[in-house]
Amino acid sequence: MMSQTIFGKWKTVDDETGEEKSIVEIYQDNGKVYGKIIEIFDPTKRDLPCKSCTGEDYNKPVLGLNIIKDMEKSGDVYKKGTVTNPEDGKIYDCRIKLDDNNPNKLQLRGYVAFFYRTQYWIRED
Repeated sequence: MMSQTIFGKWKTVDDETGEEKSIVEIYQDNGKVYGKIIEIFDPTKRDLPCKSCTGEDYNKPVLGLNIIKDMEKSGDVYKKGTVTNPEDGKIYDCRIKLDDNNPNKLQLRGYVAFFYRTQYWIRED
């Protein structure tokens, strides 16, 4: 059943403001899981490059950017990959899983050392 997987399109929601920001498509490639920004709601941010990003993502357009990289399935969670915040270029260790009570809600957690932030993304049909 498609609704029981993390694959597909997700509406990102800012954990601090509750603002809906973009659509990220989560897909699999060569056994690893990635997520790329396919839509940005704020028209003033649609054409911006990722100036804060480093490495191969530096100055790439944020629209189309893979912000989730190299995730691996481990039981009911995906981990060992990273998530990039395109607004500040910071890269976090990442863990993704479907919400236990709602398969149309995705829990995305970014870690730095012992600190983490959690966002809940909503499945987009």
